[in-house]
Amino acid sequence: MSLGSGNIRKLLTQYSVPAIIAMTASSLYNMTDSIFIGHGVEPGHLAIAGLTVTFPFMNLAAAFGSLVGVGASTLISIKLGQKDYALANRVFGNTLTLNTIIGILLSAACFPFLDPILYFFGASENTIGFARDYMQIIILGNVITHIYFGQNAILRSAGFPAMSMYATLLSVAVNCILNPIFIFVFGWGIKGAAWATVLAQSISLIFQMRHFYNRKNIIHFRRGIYTLHGAIVKKILSIGMSPFLMNICACLIVILINRGMREYGGDVSVGAYGIVNRIVFMFLMVVMGFNQGMQPVAGYNYGAGKYSRVTEVTKLTILCGITVTTVAFLVCEIFPEVMIGLFTTRPELIAESVYGMRIVFAVFPLVGFQMVASNFFLSIGMSRKAIFLSLTRQVLFLIPCLLILPHFLGGILGIWISLPVSDFVSTVVTTVLLIRQFRKMDLSN
Repeated sequence: MSLGSGNIRKLLTQYSVPAIIAMTASSLYNMTDSIFIGHGVEPGHLAIAGLTVTFPFMNLAAAFGSLVGVGASTLISIKLGQKDYALANRVFGNTLTLNTIIGILLSAACFPFLDPILYFFGASENTIGFARDYMQIIILGNVITHIYFGQNAILRSAGFPAMSMYATLLSVAVNCILNPIFIFVFGWGIKGAAWATVLAQSISLIFQMRHFYNRKNIIHFRRGIYTLHGAIVKKILSIGMSPFLMNICACLIVILINRGMREYGGDVSVGAYGIVNRIVFMFLMVVMGFNQGMQPVAGYNYGAGKYSRVTEVTKLTILCGITVTTVAFLVCEIFPEVMIGLFTTRPELIAESVYGMRIVFAVFPLVGFQMVASNFFLSIGMSRKAIFLSLTRQVLFLIPCLLILPHFLGGILGIWISLPVSDFVSTVVTTVLLIRQFRKMDLSN
């Protein structure tokens, strides 16, 4: 089905369903680590808190991965829409080179200073051992992670969303198989979860590379595409700057939350945030799946000058995003104990997690709209507006809330409530910019 002429609803379904399955599987991938660690490593609440301390590094790695992966996949979508296949392949080659270089540099920079970094991220004397054991292995496999996520993004933008889904499902399946073996059978503890993650991504990367070795595909491995070109790198980084800054901000925010939770509530509160964050992430990944399905459709049609189709696919995706986050709101407000019970049986950790979950999900239906609207600007290459929206939610609103509200609302409550407050205000700003852009495109039709 042609991206430029096919039915929008069918196109969004065709591209979103594989992405949703893949992203949901990816969220289960992360939840699996937490669930097995919570039940298989003693003491479970400290192990979960130690895993939570590693979240900022995951955000940091994701930031550099999205800087290249999202920028390259968006640029490839636009170039395919313009029928510039040669340049699309050069973008692919430059992506591989950039991911490799950045992955190596990030690992080399973090490994020697791991303990000070983890303490800064919110570790305590009780949790530093768990966090260190996990991160040492994850850092060793960081290059694989970068290339794996980069190639998955390119698979989607090159017209192979199902192949991207299969790669993710393969990684999840291997991780789910290896986790209990490494943790329960081999007795490797939290290190077993880390090894399961790295090996799962390695196997999936081999699966992806088989696809790109096929010369029948428009985008494939070939000579002469791996040397970095300044113009291509600049464009990739320009488009990818929005998700990069968003993830960098997410890294800073998780650090602030971890440190605040440790200060006002101790390791149990840190673990509670880790559990709630995993559950939030699970639902947000479904919205991100819709966003990934929208991206090639919006990017192709914007590149082809078919603005009415861009508006149509964006509105439809917004409706889907709001539906997902509304369902999440209902489930987590009505049945919070059931969700938390997947991770732990410790009463104090369950109580703290339920308390935080009810607050975090208070305005969650708005989050679906905000995510899709921000992704709209990214999909059509308007990186500055996408960057602004990313910074608005996380820097202009959330960080001040995290620094100020705990002093007026009794510590822990102030930290939890900062999240829905920033979601609400940022949605208002996003709505204004989206309406203005739709009006501009209507005048151009």
